[in-house]
Amino acid sequence: MAKTINERMTAPATEPFVMFLIGMRVNNWWAVHRWVPVFAAMGRMLPELYKNPQLGFKSYEMAFGRTLIMMQYWKSPELLIEYAKAKDAEHLPAWRAFNKATMKSKAVGIWHETYVIEPGKTENIYANMPPFGFGKVGKLEPAVGRRNSANQRMQN
Repeated sequence: MAKTINERMTAPATEPFVMFLIGMRVNNWWAVHRWVPVFAAMGRMLPELYKNPQLGFKSYEMAFGRTLIMMQYWKSPELLIEYAKAKDAEHLPAWRAFNKATMKSKAVGIWHETYVIEPGKTENIYANMPPFGFGKVGKLEPAVGRRNSANQRMQN
């Protein structure tokens, strides 16, 4: 387990990156055979992404509930799209299987949103937290001086 940093920290963006939000929503809990394969597909993709840093994947965070939410951080939109279309990667077969399965059942839904982030257009704060979110991939710095307030962090 990651060690908690017991001070206010921030991770200013020094170069562009992509925040990719992706998830699934269970519409019918009883149709386990429909939504478990969708969930398992991401489990196959994450090791592939971590083992191949040249793909552009940086890190992720996940929250569970009826709607599963995963925040991913990528180096660029081009690398994210390249991975999504790669015929030799885990994503494309999973996407095709999902599309085929949705013709048979509406038991599970999927969604994603992509945001291109530019330096100076982000703000974050982490207090009494282990490295989390962008703080896992950006350079954590104490949130003091010119980084003390959200307004000041947005201007740096």
